[in-house]
Amino acid sequence: MGSLSTQTRLYRFNIFDAAAVVAYVGFTAYFTFAGASVERLMLQFFPEPATASYAVNAIFYAAVGVFALASAWRVVGRDFRILGTRPWFTLGMVPLAVVVMLIITAILVAALGGAQSSENQMGIQGLLQHVPAWLMVPLLVLLGPFVEEYLFRHLLIGKLSQYVNIWICCIVSTVVFASIHTIGREGFELSALAPYLGMAVVLVGVYVWTGRNLMFSYLVHAAKNLLAVVLIYSVPAELLPS
Repeated sequence: MGSLSTQTRLYRFNIFDAAAVVAYVGFTAYFTFAGASVERLMLQFFPEPATASYAVNAIFYAAVGVFALASAWRVVGRDFRILGTRPWFTLGMVPLAVVVMLIITAILVAALGGAQSSENQMGIQGLLQHVPAWLMVPLLVLLGPFVEEYLFRHLLIGKLSQYVNIWICCIVSTVVFASIHTIGREGFELSALAPYLGMAVVLVGVYVWTGRNLMFSYLVHAAKNLLAVVLIYSVPAELLPS
């Protein structure tokens, strides 16, 4: 009974969840429609546009991350302890999940008529060309994936499934995750959604498969982002799109 009660408390919505969602949605909407004014403000403190853009993203994810960690720290500790009891499973399944993600993404891109870079992707690639790796890795590999797994898996599946059918939650998580990353001038064209749909399908799958283990889906997400960072920094600057 005590274990069930603890489980219920871990997946009950709280004030920190509300604050994290409000901050994420509010910042996303503001940056989408008033991003130019934000960058002009940041340029007063940082002379380089890339550095200013990095600062905006870092502040955004750090602000949401504070509320996310305040809400989910017990789940984080529990899930890391579970993964620690089966280290070989974790070490083997994380890279395998990334490979599956790449395969599914390639199939979706081919099926939907080819890849189209979203504004989110182009913005990240621009940052990677001008911001050093020691700054980008904490943002793209550590902070960003944690915030997104907390929002799109822990909240939209782990907690929401206490009230809504879990498969509906999985669909909502997949669609919202893919859509939020393509907000911009291209709208919701399937060719722009395809890469993020591939990511979302695998992240939702591993989250549910591991019994709603937030840290396992986080590790998969972080590993995929790390691979992308390593590949982009390995390509000579002259070969990257300007």
